[in-house]
Amino acid sequence: MKNEDSLHKLFYPETVTLIGASSEKGKVGNDVLYNLIQGGFKGKLYPVNPKRDEILGVKVYHDISDIPDKIDLAVFVVSPKIIIKLLPEVVAKGCKNAIIISAGFKEVGREGALLEKELKALLKKLEVRALGPNCLGIISTNSNLNASFAAEMPKKGKISFISQSGALLTAVLDWSMNEGIGFSKIISLGNKADISEIDAIEFLGNDPETDVILGYIEGVVDGQKFIKAASKVTKKKPILLIKAGSTSAGARAASSHTGTLAGSDKAFTTAFKQSGIIRIHEIDEIFELAKGFSQPSRPKGNRLAVITNAGGPGIISADASEKNGINLPPPHKNTIEKLKSVLPPTAALFNPIDIIGDAKEDRYENTLNIIKDDKNFDGILVILTPQSMTDATKVAESIVNFAKTTDKPVFTSFMGGELVDEGIKLLIENDIPNFQFPDVAIKSFSQMVKYAKFQKKPIPKVKKFNDVDKEKVKKVFEESRKKGIFDLSETMVTEVFEAYGFRFPDSKLVKTLDDAVIEAENIGFPLVMKIASPDILHKSDIGGVVVNINNLEDVVKAFMKITANARRTFPKAIILGVEMQKMIKEGKEIILGMTKDSQFGPLIMFGLGGIYVEVLKDVSFRVAPISEIDAGEMVRDINSYALLSGVRGEKSIDFDELHEMIMRLSQLVTDFPEIVELDLNPVKLLPKGEISYALDARLTLSSE
Repeated sequence: MKNEDSLHKLFYPETVTLIGASSEKGKVGNDVLYNLIQGGFKGKLYPVNPKRDEILGVKVYHDISDIPDKIDLAVFVVSPKIIIKLLPEVVAKGCKNAIIISAGFKEVGREGALLEKELKALLKKLEVRALGPNCLGIISTNSNLNASFAAEMPKKGKISFISQSGALLTAVLDWSMNEGIGFSKIISLGNKADISEIDAIEFLGNDPETDVILGYIEGVVDGQKFIKAASKVTKKKPILLIKAGSTSAGARAASSHTGTLAGSDKAFTTAFKQSGIIRIHEIDEIFELAKGFSQPSRPKGNRLAVITNAGGPGIISADASEKNGINLPPPHKNTIEKLKSVLPPTAALFNPIDIIGDAKEDRYENTLNIIKDDKNFDGILVILTPQSMTDATKVAESIVNFAKTTDKPVFTSFMGGELVDEGIKLLIENDIPNFQFPDVAIKSFSQMVKYAKFQKKPIPKVKKFNDVDKEKVKKVFEESRKKGIFDLSETMVTEVFEAYGFRFPDSKLVKTLDDAVIEAENIGFPLVMKIASPDILHKSDIGGVVVNINNLEDVVKAFMKITANARRTFPKAIILGVEMQKMIKEGKEIILGMTKDSQFGPLIMFGLGGIYVEVLKDVSFRVAPISEIDAGEMVRDINSYALLSGVRGEKSIDFDELHEMIMRLSQLVTDFPEIVELDLNPVKLLPKGEISYALDARLTLSSE
């Protein structure tokens, strides 16, 4: 059964039973019943309380078996143990959807966690889809259903809100009343014993009554499913989420460059970016972005026309536009000529268009109608500051009438208080977003532009490389595990990466000084020598690497230095020998890596490599699996991208080869989920037609 089918009766029930209805004012069971009645629910309502015959004028049933109808939705506000006892009884009445408002589950400790585990198993066995426990409930305005203990029923609208915080949800509802913002559905997730943010997003993505999805989450139940679900929905409608809290990015994260630079917050930022979710960082952004996205029109580009009756706000708009990547182009020359005919000589005809402080509604109206068809603009911001001759309400009427004639998004910033209140009210009633300040309006417009750009992006396709030797890697890992080695030796690591198409310079592991001298002549100069030990992860830090070795005398010195430094710094380390490698001087150094995030799985890293990567922190991340589009974007994300393109006569690196490396790495960690983390650092990238090499690598397996 599709997710939207299994949850339909949760939002559109014909019969609702409230188990735990209370006659005592202030009790949750009383508040929920009151909301169900006051919300105007048109279906049949069956409160259950063994000690009451009537509450709030509604007949009360002493037992679930007494209810004469099939039950579509059961709302529980009784103790956890009673819920577990009564669930089979509501199922016997045909119920397949439940809201468990009651607390007392995993949020209270071990005993509650055991009860929630029992509840989860029971829901699965009975095939019941349930919201909660420990939640505020739901509101579905189009079915007049307020199955929550929220204070008020919001007005109808096209925004839906999901939240893991009941307190934040009530704050959003309270705000919406003042701002006139309407909602389609309000969903309080609670502990997510069954229905999660993934289920909610999938349902709302297919809900014709929802145009915008807002939300607050603290974590996700399955990162990969979350990305997959969100990626589908964001192609149809925007998702704007606040992510709060943090989690471990893996128990061994700090042992690698990638792990040190990653973290759960980066994982969420990356996942949001890949799936097209707009991340909200501040609470007040929820409200402001909700305003912008609440209107049906979407910008086709980033070009904004600003009309103002004051110079200062116009300058603020120009500054905000530059900061947010919004273009303020001048009007077309024909538009300018028309504006000259209706505006005073002192007006500024370019952009922002300053129609001067004595502007009345006719001047606003004439200006709007003239620029309406100018193809230089993708959106319009109208600013009004209260002047003695300006009637804000009449200007608002002109804007409302104008907005009906254009498919371009229209924003307003009526600045002030009492003098503009009536005008703002009129704008809100007609779904025109008004912002207290123009810079906030422009920030909202900027996010709409970014979302529109994402919608045009092709759907990423993950390429599968068939020339990899998966069996060889499997054998290497099995051999390593049998020996109890989870930080692989350099020889093993090289085998693994070569099996997936990475190239390494000629190298040889030597155990004695005599062997080092012999192999130096076989490999050829110049050489790099480095300590080989699964216990020494950052070799350069302890003097375990020597480069630019050009003769046998240097080989002897390097061998003695490297081994002495290793034994002195790590006396208990297992020393496998010294790795001798042909030195590659040319090329740009980059780092590729992966760390296992606890919620999203393999998190791939790319950045400029070498010993300074943790200092510069110029890196980007993506969640595997990675498409070629993702690979190209993560390469362009770093600040030093221009260095790879070639500066001052240098040749550009082979970007196609780099993209392929990232995708091959993605396939490796996807094929072998037991890989906890890895680094390829540095990788020497060369121009097209030349061979690029990985110079050093490390890889750690899970011990489980």
